[in-house]
Amino acid sequence: MIKLKSLPQTPESALQKLGWNWMLGTDTTPYLVKDVVVIDEETATRYYEAAATLYDMFVEAGQYVIDNQLFDEMGISPNLVELVKLSWEEDRNVHLYGRFDLAGGFDGQPVKLIEFNADTATCLPESAVVQWAHLRTNSEDDSHQFNTLYETLVKQFQYIKLVNSDLTASILFSTMHGFPEDDTNVNILSEAAKEAGFDVDFAYIEEVEFSKEGIFKQDSSGSGNFVRFDFWFKLIPWEFIGGDEPELTVLLTEIAKNRLAVILNPAYTLLFQSKYILKILWDLFPYHPLLLQTERYVIPHKKSVSKVLFGREGANVSIIERGGEVLEKVEGDYEGQKRIYQEYVEFPKDEEGFSYQAGVFYVGEPCALGFRRGGKILDNTAQFVGHIVE
Repeated sequence: MIKLKSLPQTPESALQKLGWNWMLGTDTTPYLVKDVVVIDEETATRYYEAAATLYDMFVEAGQYVIDNQLFDEMGISPNLVELVKLSWEEDRNVHLYGRFDLAGGFDGQPVKLIEFNADTATCLPESAVVQWAHLRTNSEDDSHQFNTLYETLVKQFQYIKLVNSDLTASILFSTMHGFPEDDTNVNILSEAAKEAGFDVDFAYIEEVEFSKEGIFKQDSSGSGNFVRFDFWFKLIPWEFIGGDEPELTVLLTEIAKNRLAVILNPAYTLLFQSKYILKILWDLFPYHPLLLQTERYVIPHKKSVSKVLFGREGANVSIIERGGEVLEKVEGDYEGQKRIYQEYVEFPKDEEGFSYQAGVFYVGEPCALGFRRGGKILDNTAQFVGHIVE
């Protein structure tokens, strides 16, 4: 059972001052809540160790995919394969950050991998700032939290700058227009990059100029000149670029090949993002205590969860009884994709019956914990819940 502590002050006023109104929720159920999850030091350590072990396993599984040319099974668009391989083989293409979604960890239940958001993970502001501010607002000791996300991002940007010292430390951040949540996530990354010594700028994807000479943004002074950037961070999924922008995919491959820019997160994060990697992990590490059985077909003797390979926010997820009956499903925009079937596991619950999924950020190392809560399938209506270590 999840133990909660209700703090009198909500983080809402602080968020309004920061202009993060998108977090305040327009539904009857607010996105952010007064509760925090109470965990002990042992539980925090268990999550940390699980994420560290899993990352090493993902690297081994990624190499296996490349060695065995399993790109089609992974659902990776053929026009991205060269870029995936290029980025994998070049050590200077550092994985900036990702987030593991995990079940278990409470009441003696083992931690289990649900999936890894390796390419375009969000929840950065909530995890790095909001849950920390929530403790501080309520005069709690803000060091009593598994949360060094912002500081670790700064160190990771410093490392990226160091291993790419032949390039100028100039980085352009991009999102798609009309997604304020993405902009806020990028603001956190941009601040961390600035603190690490990068010159930073922002442009929506449609404002960025790509050519065989590199990645550019028009100078804001109105001179008509273009500024070139040696680093580009895009909070735009690689599978969208490969599927919807074939010409851009060709250009980005040339840019990477000729070392005209470093792209974050690297294209090889597709290997981790595709949920087919869960099947590869099960094949490589059968019955590993951190894994759930995952197959290409409905698991006949177990309740399972059907997921599309590149779905997001719980879209097109179904819970299937062992006889094949669909117990619960969430509709979405990814219906045409291939699927995997992962053994079902109950999420920890609180007294009101909410299910809790842990999110552990990995930035070269595990560095932050936060929780999302909702129904049996956590979709885009799930709430964010911070934590306190007591």
